[in-house]
Amino acid sequence: MRRRPVIGVTAYVEPAGWAVWRDVPATLVPHAYVRAVTAAGGRAVVLPPDDVDADVLGLLDGLLLAGGADVGPERYGQPPDPRTESRPDRDAGEVALLTAALAADLPVLGVCRGMQLLAVAYGGSLHQHLPDVVGHDGHRPAPGVYGSHPVRFAPGSRAGAVMAGVDRVNSYHHQAVADPGGLAVTGWADDGVVEALEDPARRFVLGVQWHPENEADPRPVTALVQAAVSRRSQPTGPGPRPTRPRPPVTSG
Repeated sequence: MRRRPVIGVTAYVEPAGWAVWRDVPATLVPHAYVRAVTAAGGRAVVLPPDDVDADVLGLLDGLLLAGGADVGPERYGQPPDPRTESRPDRDAGEVALLTAALAADLPVLGVCRGMQLLAVAYGGSLHQHLPDVVGHDGHRPAPGVYGSHPVRFAPGSRAGAVMAGVDRVNSYHHQAVADPGGLAVTGWADDGVVEALEDPARRFVLGVQWHPENEADPRPVTALVQAAVSRRSQPTGPGPRPTRPRPPVTSG
């Protein structure tokens, strides 16, 4: 029986409760990511941020950088905005994983925060509070409430091929890509906010600002799993290093 491709999904360590237990440290990621990977024919493996030895990539066929808290602005050379809420533990672990994944030519999908982390890893930067830039709160209307807006994709791009026929996506973020670094911008919201990034020189490196795991048809996740299958059948050597790299700034 053919083995399903194994997709690593990044996660948090957070206090959680179940049964009689309260405030127990737990490795958490929304189950929607697991469902989307499974529905696409893959097997999801959750990766906690405090155990991210790059050797784990030898067990994976693809990497999904999940959404979550803001990327620390020290990683792109800016002082923190008071409204920025970062998680240095995730930043450190995921930058290490991403660097190793790129060196191994592993297919990578970044979702929301994950796309922003891709941009920073490729030498780019972020808008720390998007409403200050676009003048509205439509990309995160209220706590726990998703927005929705039109989207367009660059003709001939990977994002355009994956999302063919789609002209609207969901939205829940207060930060956005300001400078994509060495990545190509291939998707935009109607107000100009970057919605998709990719590295055309690599097998599969794609970032999306929306949350495909919460869509009925999570196409970017499906494309990641398909790229993982392709890599297993057609392996190549390590890909080129990211262009315009910025050495990560560690905390503490």
